[in-house]
Amino acid sequence: MSAGFVGVVVSDPSLQGQFTQVELRSLKAKFVSLKRDSGHVTTKNLPGLMKKLRGLNEVVSEEEIAAFLSESYPDSDQEIEFESFLREYLNLQARVSAKEGGAGAGGGGGKTSFLKSSITTLLHNINQAEKSSYVAHINTYLRDDPFLKKYLPIDPAGNQLFDLIRDGVLLCKLINVAVPGTIDERAINKKRVLNPWQRNENHTLCLNSAKAIGCTVVNIGTQDLVEGRPHLVLGLISQIIKIQLLADLNLKKTPQLVELFDDSKDIDEVLSLSPEKMLLRWMNHHLKKAGYKKIVNNFSSDVKDGEAYAYLLKALAPEHSPETTLDTKDPEERAKLVLEQAEKLDCKRYLTPKDITEGSANLNLAFVAQIFQHRNGLTSDTKQVTLTQTATRDDVLLSREERAFRMWINSLGVESYVNNVFEDVRNGWVLLEVLDKVSPGSVNWKLATKPPIKLPFRKLENCNQVIKIGKQLKFSLVNLAGNDIVQGNKKLIVALLWQLMRFNILQLLNKLRFHSQGPQGKEITDADILNWANSKVKASGRTSRMESFKDKSLSNGLFFLELLSAVQPRVVNWKVVTKGETGLFSAHMHSVDHWTTLFPD
Repeated sequence: MSAGFVGVVVSDPSLQGQFTQVELRSLKAKFVSLKRDSGHVTTKNLPGLMKKLRGLNEVVSEEEIAAFLSESYPDSDQEIEFESFLREYLNLQARVSAKEGGAGAGGGGGKTSFLKSSITTLLHNINQAEKSSYVAHINTYLRDDPFLKKYLPIDPAGNQLFDLIRDGVLLCKLINVAVPGTIDERAINKKRVLNPWQRNENHTLCLNSAKAIGCTVVNIGTQDLVEGRPHLVLGLISQIIKIQLLADLNLKKTPQLVELFDDSKDIDEVLSLSPEKMLLRWMNHHLKKAGYKKIVNNFSSDVKDGEAYAYLLKALAPEHSPETTLDTKDPEERAKLVLEQAEKLDCKRYLTPKDITEGSANLNLAFVAQIFQHRNGLTSDTKQVTLTQTATRDDVLLSREERAFRMWINSLGVESYVNNVFEDVRNGWVLLEVLDKVSPGSVNWKLATKPPIKLPFRKLENCNQVIKIGKQLKFSLVNLAGNDIVQGNKKLIVALLWQLMRFNILQLLNKLRFHSQGPQGKEITDADILNWANSKVKASGRTSRMESFKDKSLSNGLFFLELLSAVQPRVVNWKVVTKGETGLFSAHMHSVDHWTTLFPD
């Protein structure tokens, strides 16, 4: 981690603006490797590389890529430079997107468009309506913040938001609004003028914390935030705000949601619903009661005419819902009346009538979430609530493990987005994606079935392949069979995931050892990590020591703070360290660029 880091520089600023630094470094490495192996990059060898790139690997063949490149390079021996490669990659993506009718940008897969907005690599157009809404949200929730109030309110019309993002403070504060207590604010550098090192620390803290609360930040680096790249900044902000608005849409926070399900409903399936799906189910529950005949399946095309909103408000707030709203024939006029009625419930105006009629998915979702927060219309039947709380007790016991594994899997950059580990792994597909990440080439995709999977034996086939690969990787799977995963055996799934995570981390450390010692270096073991940590702390002049990874003395965090200080002295502020009775440790852990920097030698 260096204050002077520049990254991959492209001579054309408009071309560089289409990629994050993470993407540029990855593409540059692939390009250089091909050039080193082949001597020259031409239309003869470039299609093989491009076929494997994001957005192209499953939708276009090498022959089609070669034909596309021949349009610009009729001479097959003509050498292609890196920047030309980037342009051809973007042009090919745009052509594929146009051919598919833009399907790849809006739906499908495990993630919603709300989450995908942060990782797209196609041409980046800023949605001004969304930007204005996010700015209004920030102005509302952070206007009284002691540090930020001198910079607020932000003008939604200019670039003030992106300028303010550059020091990292605003995003850290916004994360704490979404999930209070995520960041210990004493770990944020909050001077009026920050040096590059301090800015980088804030952005690292922000990105690590964003991952911890469930954001997808695979293709965002600290340099992207320092530069205030608009499409990446808005993508990250939209995810943080979404997490805040949907925080109560689960049975733990709102047990009354049990009213939405039949008594026969499997409680595990209920718990696995994503907040967005829970919000849709809640909306349809009230629409049905109000006499609405259609089913709302999304927050875009299904609500464009405003009719569903009129019925929803009629069910939840009849005192503010005159019949004239339903009688109105003009969709834009109906949308206007709906927003006026919602304002009487004190719902913040995240959208305009135009946003409703144009089907802005992000803003419509935010609007419905606001209605839920202010008036959910659910029962307060204590018998039902008690029943739900009893049913979820076992789930609470495993919640820490589930959260840790969920964040780890999502941080790997797999295509599927995991909302609930114990439910989402049951078809085996996510586990196969994880195995392909930690052990590339280990999965036989011809034998795998991609969701949605209707036939139970297809799920079992996926899970059986997971077990087979696990045994090949020398995992201890004595009591675990594919059917245990299909059945959702939480303890056995945890045992598998723990070994997967451990394998991934040791693999990372062995790569570092290889780079520092060459191929003759031995593989790293748990004992090596233990000895290294103790020796680092001892060399720094401190006396703490851990006997094993189960050492109870580790619970106060002091040993880890001393280890962090031994590696990078300035990351620990000893003035705020106590005997271990506060949550400071987690804040300091976030301030390290990546925990693998602890193992440089």
